Amino acid sequence: MGEHTDYNKGFVLPFALAQGVTAAVVGRPDRLLVLRSRQVPDEPVTVSVDSLAPGSVTGWAAYPAGVAWALRAVGYPVGGASIDIDSDLPVGAGVSSSAALECSVALALCGLGGATVARRDLAAIAKRAENEFVGAPTGIIDQFAALLCRAGHAMLLDCRTLEVSQVPFRPRRDGMAALIVDTRVPHALVSGEYGQRRAECEAAAQALGVPALGWIADPGAADRLADPVLRRRARHVISDSARARAIASALRDEDAGTPPPDTYRFVGELLTEGHLSLRDDFEVSWPQADAAVDAAIAAGAYGAKMIGGGFGGSVLALVPADRLDAVRATLTDAFTRRSWKPPEFLDAIPSAAARRIS
Repeated sequence: MGEHTDYNKGFVLPFALAQGVTAAVVGRPDRLLVLRSRQVPDEPVTVSVDSLAPGSVTGWAAYPAGVAWALRAVGYPVGGASIDIDSDLPVGAGVSSSAALECSVALALCGLGGATVARRDLAAIAKRAENEFVGAPTGIIDQFAALLCRAGHAMLLDCRTLEVSQVPFRPRRDGMAALIVDTRVPHALVSGEYGQRRAECEAAAQALGVPALGWIADPGAADRLADPVLRRRARHVISDSARARAIASALRDEDAGTPPPDTYRFVGELLTEGHLSLRDDFEVSWPQADAAVDAAIAAGAYGAKMIGGGFGGSVLALVPADRLDAVRATLTDAFTRRSWKPPEFLDAIPSAAARRIS
């Protein structure tokens, strides 16, 4: 929970996936970065470390190159390196594959150079790579999740203070499943719509007299905005930030043994509220996501919402384990009847953050 609330300095509640990106790094004496990806069968991308600058590398290679540039920009030594990338995350599906790529490369380059960087600082460096080198105006949620999440937990992050608290989230233990539905509609956060939403939020915050919309807790504050577009944007940010805190509170109560009635139904309802807010107030949903949410709930999911920046990507559904097959079948049928590409599914297991594996 918490789409578009991170750059507005509100609350977000992500969890890390078991799937991810692997970066294998070997030093080179020639001060070249040689970048290869198993998912991109073209020739490797080769660039001089000393020539790195925003705009100098495009496509997928801009992300690892941008990390090298951002590390150098804050004073960490980065020499030549061959970097080989592999991934089992779907690209463009709204599951933070770009942040996973950035964070794996950042950890690998730091390990290669013998640099010790606090993970909070490394998240900020990876975010700078995406914002300034790649040109995507994203917030901090994905990098913090990739570097700071714990297995069996979601992470409540206050994007104003960067305070982190770990929230127990073990759906499998409780007979539930978090199902990711890749709608097969790719998204691109470097497109103008994302930047437009961010600019609208900044304008709404200025009109309300606060540094950022995340500073506002009063859900009625958005009603003071005369501009109907800014009113809707602010209403989403304020309400989604509140939903993130409410879900975290409900999950903590459950883990302590004093759950409110039907905790997962409550969480599911908030997921669906979040989707409707993204669809109607923030206007970043797309037809396949709306159909997936409706079909999943009709088949027995407790709730569902689009995830990621929008305009394509995936949906997250909270499903009783005994309804998983029915939900998958209903979604596939719903897409087939509309002549859409059939959705793909990913079990979302709250997992550990990025780490060295060899």
